[in-house]
Amino acid sequence: MFRKIRRVKNEISVEAAKELLRNNKRGALAVNGDNGYPYAIPIDFYYDEDENRIYFHSARRGHKIDSIKADDKVCFTTWDDGYLVEGDWAYHVSSCVVFGRASLVTDTDIALEKIRKFAMKYYPTVEEIDAEIRKSFAAAQMVMIDIEHISGKKVHEK
Repeated sequence: MFRKIRRVKNEISVEAAKELLRNNKRGALAVNGDNGYPYAIPIDFYYDEDENRIYFHSARRGHKIDSIKADDKVCFTTWDDGYLVEGDWAYHVSSCVVFGRASLVTDTDIALEKIRKFAMKYYPTVEEIDAEIRKSFAAAQMVMIDIEHISGKKVHEK
């Protein structure tokens, strides 16, 4: 159902792709937007490997939420900063592409649990997490992506 990576020599293992999901803090979410146009936006995310899901938060209304409600199929990608080999100007960069189905987290207890785990990835202290949750949780919408396919590749950008 999902295409194989065309340049097989650049493919990384699913485990290496999951490592990018575990360690990276930002990625790009693509949805089927208005009038058939794709809509891709940068997001912060939390990967729950045990559930095989990606979680992120959003405002309760807007283009992204409307698009997910209209068509739950999404694509998410994240990539590392890459590295240079001495004497070379071009970076070696690894990326991960995820295809899946997005849905809104409607259970408040689950949303609170996931936003707390999400925040632990970004905030330095539990006190700051609790303060932010008290301030913003009521306006936040947690979204989850049930992962259907993961692939990854490493390229030398030249």
